[in-house]
Amino acid sequence: MLTPVTVSSNMVGSEFDSLMMQRCLQLARRALGRTSPNPLVGAVIVKDGEIVGEGFHPCAGEPHAEVFALRAAGEKSHGATIYVSLEPCNHYGRTPPCSEALIAAGVSKVVVGMVDPNPLVAGGGIARLRAAGIEVLVGVEEAACRQLNEGFIYRILHKRPLGILKYAMTLDGKIATSSGHSAWITNQEARSEVHQLRAACDAVIVGGNTVRYDNPYLTSHQQGSNNPLRVVMSRSLNLPENARIWEVAEAPTVVLTEVGSSPDFHKLLLEKGVEVLEFPSLTPEKVMTYLYERGFCSVLWECGGTLAASAIAQGAVQKILAFIAPKIIGGSHAPTPVGDLGFTTMTEALSLERVHWRVVGSDCLVEGYLSEKSH
Repeated sequence: MLTPVTVSSNMVGSEFDSLMMQRCLQLARRALGRTSPNPLVGAVIVKDGEIVGEGFHPCAGEPHAEVFALRAAGEKSHGATIYVSLEPCNHYGRTPPCSEALIAAGVSKVVVGMVDPNPLVAGGGIARLRAAGIEVLVGVEEAACRQLNEGFIYRILHKRPLGILKYAMTLDGKIATSSGHSAWITNQEARSEVHQLRAACDAVIVGGNTVRYDNPYLTSHQQGSNNPLRVVMSRSLNLPENARIWEVAEAPTVVLTEVGSSPDFHKLLLEKGVEVLEFPSLTPEKVMTYLYERGFCSVLWECGGTLAASAIAQGAVQKILAFIAPKIIGGSHAPTPVGDLGFTTMTEALSLERVHWRVVGSDCLVEGYLSEKSH
């Protein structure tokens, strides 16, 4: 179901162009969490005002969205307009360049959501299409296209995955009672949002305390949806032998630890099918480098306050999602979402930019990005 478009004065393209690009984004989302290190891309081919072909990029190594759309449209591609949420590639990778496929198919116009952020290809696909005499319109629904692929864009520009810190807290800023009990702070609607968020991420990270006290599943809880790689950071491997996260039939788990910690527990985890990796010293920064090397774009931190503070301090977090429940539990020693950052004055406080507030059931979700000046 396409949502109506609000036409603004600075809108690129027509209302129909916007509708078609929104359809591209809808198609792209079908591969949520499955395309890294590639972006999510959707394509729609239109001839005489009718959609004649559609496609999306399903996963790395598979053909790009344009190829699937061209296959679906067949000969109707000739003289048609193709809408694509990201600039068609113009280089040989695992698949041939889409710009050449579009030229060969004889399309007359290409409408692009956003330019590819990769400096090696940025604008190259568009230039190639124009050189072949094809009309190209760029920037339709650009903000929405960038939002969908913010993890991919961050990975390309910064050579590391986008780090997202998610937490749920009470109105008085607690993530659990003083006894450590935390189920459930938020309502079912908020928890469903978190499940969708996990499905869109490549990995979800927790520390040992979360495994010990919460015994989470850390899955998307949605049939057919992507389950992220579950990552446990534990220097000591002082972890329960039986935890839901060691059940790897539904989703894989990797435990990151330090060299030589608890060889017996290490062996037990391997027998359960859990991957174990040893680091000389285990830090959020090193973990993000490792996850970048694994080809990841978006990493979700669902950890407690101590690890969250460390992740923020080391620049492993760029985006914050805070669910706030209208509940008060008090407790001077009850844990808070972010531990000690060493700040003593309000002028040191980290500021969020591009902040959005939204009500989710009876809870409130605050979404924003840590200021670049914060790091």
